[in-house]
Amino acid sequence: MMAHDDPADAEDTVEDTKGTEHTDDTETTRTTEEATERPAARQPTWSRVVILGAAALAALLIGATIGMAIGPDRSGDAPSEAPQASPVDIGFAQDMALHHLQAVTMADWAREHSDDPEIVQLAFDMASVQLEQVGRMKGWLMLWGQPEEPVGELMTWMSGLGGHNHGTGGDVPEASGGALMPGMASNEELAKLRSLSGEEFDVYFLQLMLRHHEGGVDMAQYAYDFASLQPVRTLAKSMLMSQGAEMDLMRDMLAERGAEPLPFP
Repeated sequence: MMAHDDPADAEDTVEDTKGTEHTDDTETTRTTEEATERPAARQPTWSRVVILGAAALAALLIGATIGMAIGPDRSGDAPSEAPQASPVDIGFAQDMALHHLQAVTMADWAREHSDDPEIVQLAFDMASVQLEQVGRMKGWLMLWGQPEEPVGELMTWMSGLGGHNHGTGGDVPEASGGALMPGMASNEELAKLRSLSGEEFDVYFLQLMLRHHEGGVDMAQYAYDFASLQPVRTLAKSMLMSQGAEMDLMRDMLAERGAEPLPFP
C-alpha cells in the first residue's frame, strides 16, 4: 500500500520552488542592472598615452643617470674610482643633444602638417626616440657638472685623439649653408620646409632628415670608437643601428616618390 504525500510537504516544496524562482529572477535583474550601470572599459586616450610615455621616459632617465653615478662594484672591496668623462664623452653629449633637437623640431612639424600616414608615423617614431636620448645625454652632463649646451666652437671633440683621427683625414666634418653642424638644416631650409605642403613637403622632409641622419651617424661612430665611458659608447651604438635603419627606409621612400637624396655634407 503506497503512502500518500503529506499535503503540507507538497505545499512547502511549491513554496521552495517559487522562492528559488523568485531569487533567480531577482539575481538576473540585479545582474542586468549592474551590467547596464557599469561603464564600458575606457579606451586609452592620447593624454593617458602621453602621461604614461613621459613617466616611462623619466624612469629610464633616472635609471640611466643613477647607473652612471653609482656603477657596479665587481671587486667586492672598496669601490674603485669611477671613470671620468673625457672631452669626447662631453662633446658628444652636448653636440648630439643639440643635433637631435633640430630633428625633433622637423619631425614634430611633419607630424602636424603631412597628409601621408607613413610620414606621420616615421616622424612620431623619430621624435620619440630622439627626445629620450636627449634626456639621457642631458642627465649625464648634469652628473658630470658640465653645461648642457656646448661652449665655444662646435665639433672640436671630433678633431682627433692622441694620434687617432676620424675616418681617413682626421678633420672635423664641416657644416654647409649656415648650418650649425654637419647634416643639420639651415634656417633658410627650415623656412622652405614650412612653406611647402602635400607631396612636396613630404619629399623635402625626407631629404632634410636623411641628410641630418648622415651627419648624426658620423658623430655617433666617432663617439662609439673613442668615448671613455661605456654608457656613452652603448648609446652611440644604439644610434648607429636605429638611424642606419631609418636612413635605408627614407632612401626607399624617396625612391618611391621619384626623388633623390640631398648631397652630403
